[in-house]
Amino acid sequence: MKKILKYLLIAGAGTIFVSSCHKDLLYPIPQTSVADVSAFSTLSRIQSQVLALYGALKSGAFYGGRGVIYGDIKGDQFINETQNLVTGSDVWFGNPTNSATAVLGLWSQAYYTINSCNVFLEGMASGGSAVAGAAANNYIAEAKLIRAICYYNLLEFYARPYVDGNGSKPGVPLRLTAIKGAGFSDMVRSSVADVYTQILKDLNDAEAGLPLDYPSGGTQAYNRTTRAHRNTAIAFKTRVYLTMQNYASVITEANKIVSASAPFTASSGVPFALQADITKVFVSPYTTTESILSMPMTTTVGDYPGTQNQLAYYFSPPASQGGVGNGEFSLNPNGIITDAGWTAGDKRRLFVKPGGGKNWLVKYAAPSPYTDYVPVIRYAEVLLNLAEARVRSTNTVDAQAVALLNAVRNRSDASTTFSVGDFATPADLINAILKERTIEFLGEGIRNLDLVRLLQTIPAKGIAPSKSPSDAGYIWPISFSELSLNHLCTDN
Repeated sequence: MKKILKYLLIAGAGTIFVSSCHKDLLYPIPQTSVADVSAFSTLSRIQSQVLALYGALKSGAFYGGRGVIYGDIKGDQFINETQNLVTGSDVWFGNPTNSATAVLGLWSQAYYTINSCNVFLEGMASGGSAVAGAAANNYIAEAKLIRAICYYNLLEFYARPYVDGNGSKPGVPLRLTAIKGAGFSDMVRSSVADVYTQILKDLNDAEAGLPLDYPSGGTQAYNRTTRAHRNTAIAFKTRVYLTMQNYASVITEANKIVSASAPFTASSGVPFALQADITKVFVSPYTTTESILSMPMTTTVGDYPGTQNQLAYYFSPPASQGGVGNGEFSLNPNGIITDAGWTAGDKRRLFVKPGGGKNWLVKYAAPSPYTDYVPVIRYAEVLLNLAEARVRSTNTVDAQAVALLNAVRNRSDASTTFSVGDFATPADLINAILKERTIEFLGEGIRNLDLVRLLQTIPAKGIAPSKSPSDAGYIWPISFSELSLNHLCTDN
């Protein structure tokens, strides 16, 4: 069953999958033909379409690779080594154009995934669905959560941070109706606030409709990691609210899945907890107690990120230097790896490998065809989201925030334990939490989020200049393909 499920999660799939055992599926109804209720007439067809939504999300152009990579190389912790525009040298330098590979590709795949969700949701609402009740609600909730993740990612790269104008700046076109043919392209950009409102609506609906857990058995851990459940929606809401600087809501959501004291765990739904050994999170089977949502990869053709999309290809050095990648981006020699607070005995130092006079991130170590699971969100992030929110909301050196920080640090560095007295001001504690995030999530697409949500300057790195919030390139231009088809859409 596990192998079948992995096969069905082929990236970019937008139609019903075929099976040699089911001749009636050899010529399936196109997914866009939702008016034909046969597309939703059997449980297997509906399940296949749900899995295809995850397949679209995990495309190498999106959350299966580049969407995560861009979140790091746009920041300040990596140095570009190849000057290759195809692999994001312009993203790293901070000057991508409307026609850049990154700008076009991420926009296109995000809206392809959104439209696939819209098609599915309309089909489920058409009255011809073969499932109803809790099962139908589960599938609908999965589609809404995936749509929310897509819109959040679009806002990260193509819109001003929420704090800049309290969400009043232009966001992205908010498409909630399926596009099934020509004539549906024109749409104005909704405000950042309106897009966030929809994201939170989708996540709240998802929380209400998703299962608490998946059935016990051989595939439970896999399903907990690769498909959404109630706690997935809650965890992602902590990221969204932190981005909006709505710290009270971060606390409300996190308290649903984080116990009041250490060891911090989720007491209901999927029992999240920090994995005792951080190095186990990034090796097979990738289904640890803290892996809230990851994009699974296999060696099946089409079920891995594809050429020049893979995390290890970008971050790992070439074989001649002991790696498995292409050495696209080395670690910034003036970045977090030089911080004295990141001690030599910290297990996360094992993810840093010297080679050719540089340092490389080897967190992702599966060789070609690069089958490392791609992390979307981990429990460690929820703990640090809560820690930061508590300090900012109380403006104190909050004791629970220190305990949450310690939970993440001590897991990898038993020699370091913080106390309340170590921080003279709340700002000192916030800086420690932000530093911990930079260490913990290196190569996981979080760095750009942290800089931009706080309206901070993206520091210079190598020959790339710094980018202040008012500089061109702080956010990306709108995709040329959108501007050429959507006459109501304005550029940044």
